[in-house]
Amino acid sequence: MPSGVTPNITIATTAFISISPNPIGLGQPILVNLWLEPPVHYNRFFSGYTVTITKPDGNRIVVGPINSYQGDSTAWFQYIAEQAGTWKFKFDFAGNYFRAGYYYNGRVYDSLADIGSYQTGGMGFGGPSFLQSAYYQPSTSIEQAITVQEELVSSWPAPALPTDYWVRPVPIENREWWLIGGHYPFTGQGGGSDWPANTNTFASNYKFTPYVEGPDTAHVAWKRQGAFAGIAGGQFGYRSVGPGESAYAGTPNIIFEGRGYQTISKPMTMTVNGSIVTETTNVWQCYDIRTGEVYWEQTGITQPPTVISFNQVNPSVPGAEQTGMGTGSFSLMYVGRSLIKYNPWSGAVTLNISLPVTSGVVYNDPFVLSVQNLGGGKYQLINWTTTGNDANFTNRIMSNVSYPFSSLGTVDYEKLIAVSYGSITPAGAGSPQGQFVMGASLKTGSLLWNVTINDIFFPSGLVCDHGKVSIRVLGGWWDCWDIQTGQLLWQSSKPGEAGGESYPWGDFGAYTIASYGGLIYDFSYAGIYAIDWDTGNIAWHFMAPCAPFEHATYPSMPFFSNAPQIADGKLYYANGEHSPTEPLARGWRLWCLNATTGELIWDLSGGGAAGAIADGYLTFDNKYDGYMYVFGKGPSETTVSAPQTAITAGTSAVILGTVLDKSPAQPGAACVSKDSMTTYMEFLHMQKPIDGFYHNVTVTGVFVSLDTIDPNNNYVHLGTVTSDATGSFGFVWTPTIPGKHQIIATFKGDESYGSSFAITYAVVGEAQAAAPAVEPPLDMTGTYVTNATIAIIIAIAAVGAILALLMIKKRS
Repeated sequence: MPSGVTPNITIATTAFISISPNPIGLGQPILVNLWLEPPVHYNRFFSGYTVTITKPDGNRIVVGPINSYQGDSTAWFQYIAEQAGTWKFKFDFAGNYFRAGYYYNGRVYDSLADIGSYQTGGMGFGGPSFLQSAYYQPSTSIEQAITVQEELVSSWPAPALPTDYWVRPVPIENREWWLIGGHYPFTGQGGGSDWPANTNTFASNYKFTPYVEGPDTAHVAWKRQGAFAGIAGGQFGYRSVGPGESAYAGTPNIIFEGRGYQTISKPMTMTVNGSIVTETTNVWQCYDIRTGEVYWEQTGITQPPTVISFNQVNPSVPGAEQTGMGTGSFSLMYVGRSLIKYNPWSGAVTLNISLPVTSGVVYNDPFVLSVQNLGGGKYQLINWTTTGNDANFTNRIMSNVSYPFSSLGTVDYEKLIAVSYGSITPAGAGSPQGQFVMGASLKTGSLLWNVTINDIFFPSGLVCDHGKVSIRVLGGWWDCWDIQTGQLLWQSSKPGEAGGESYPWGDFGAYTIASYGGLIYDFSYAGIYAIDWDTGNIAWHFMAPCAPFEHATYPSMPFFSNAPQIADGKLYYANGEHSPTEPLARGWRLWCLNATTGELIWDLSGGGAAGAIADGYLTFDNKYDGYMYVFGKGPSETTVSAPQTAITAGTSAVILGTVLDKSPAQPGAACVSKDSMTTYMEFLHMQKPIDGFYHNVTVTGVFVSLDTIDPNNNYVHLGTVTSDATGSFGFVWTPTIPGKHQIIATFKGDESYGSSFAITYAVVGEAQAAAPAVEPPLDMTGTYVTNATIAIIIAIAAVGAILALLMIKKRS
């Protein structure tokens, strides 16, 4: 306390220190918590905390000084011990003097005018407070000892990632599930040991969604129709119905906590000028991504959110940080001429402020890059934050530099370089005959390089990754430059050349590019090509087959949907066409490929756009029937029954049961094998034959384990059966032990279904005892036959003798 100062109040303090866990292993973090009683006012904080640590060898170190958290006097730090033995920790508080004044957020002012504008609530608490002077006296804690041992101390057991059907919310105990519990779209920065190799950590720029699972089969969880589609028929012949290249049912633009958020058009009953009318209205919906159940709907939302943001509350002073992930709240967010935040639970608007920019790219939540047009060909690149509720945009700005481009351009955020390009159009040609490409630093805004090339770029746009920038060229090849210098690194082979794409349809491609795992994905009319970022060589090629006479691009069905999705090591993409023929071509399909090798995993009839993906569910807007399909795992239900009358031991009985799908798309349908899934889903939802389009498929069911617990409490595996195309199964059982048997039928689940089981009971009776042997009566049949036979022979002989005598007499 300053000399000669008499505080308005002097307060005694008590110091507390907590060391945990105890014991602890070498190399494990020791958590040290500090606090004083009584706490300080919420606009003040303590300073000068120190902790003296005595090692087992007697050496001492001092940690600090440390400031407390504002308002509650707490502080913490972690320490890793490098010696085994007994360690001692002691907390010292040197005392604090607070002069009189206006306190706000840990600082003292002479007047309210000195504070200026301020907020209340949140980290502003109740706003400024005038406080008299106070002196908090020094105190020292009781010294605490902790044992550091060679063996590591186990914490909460880590649960395995789920392989069965799972739902939201993820249990608090299952922290490790964060690796698959991500959301869509991803707007953060990834990385770490689990990150895919050779993949940019700013994944949102490359059609890659990390930290989610993707469906491994074509199993449909649920669907809903959003537009007319299919063949018109009748007087209109076999022309198609539907909006052509536009969206049909659409897909959600956000999936958060297992909920999809999507704007659709639907008839709504409302009151207009006192009259009840039905009008088609844009409706913002929130629904369960697993079942399609609608939680709520809102109208009048003209700027629906497009990204998810975590509004983290920053610590007000050093020492306020947490050992966890920090505190804050989640929002669904729109960034444009306004910054609008929505509560994801209710859809309520929590913030709506105007911005001096027209757009922004959330490149690493909560940070946004916007280009501001100053007029006269001058532009500013503004790096700003969406955190907080401040309506003053200036307070949100992190950096602001002059910028050579009118828009952000295409960015490699790992290199912090943006690339833009333009066309060279001679007056006589009227169309581009060359291009110029430029690179600029996001840090300084300076132009790094500018190169001119005679190639004409395809409208797919640029892709910047791995310190390079590449683009598709009219003619069907790729140019690639060093993103830092503009030096041309490679040009891929042209269609028809060795190592080039297929001629002639490799010339055309979709207006989109994806990048993942060191590969550029080129979606062309000749198939999907994966191109090596380092060399420009084709790593693999996947061609969707086309029937003769069905499309001009035969033998390949074109890829043009502009909606690739990469997740969980898989690439999802559907066939499509720019300005599609009428009717739509037959043979379009949604394809799921191994993103690294191009190997086919599954497919399903329909062209369109693969959409949002999270929690193991993929959305798909199908142009063939106007439905949005949601693919992913569904729950199953197993039943089992046995004869309800006693079975005699040693005789046979039939155990019957079913394994059925409980998904909303087909409740009560059979659960079928992975190999049968595409055929079965097309049969159920697309009016295809159950034995396949070419009548060469036999639908098979799933494996069911049958087991029993016999009267002696022994667990006996009876066998494994396969259900049929109706979901039914049967098993012939011959019990030998009398008594009550518990029979268990178990379906372990697979890539398409969650597990299920059922139990029934059967009674086995004693086998009937064998009847005693009975001595048969004497059988005289043989005797009777013998005597009669002799008599007959004698009679015949006598008759013969008489006839012979008569013949002799006659001759005489």
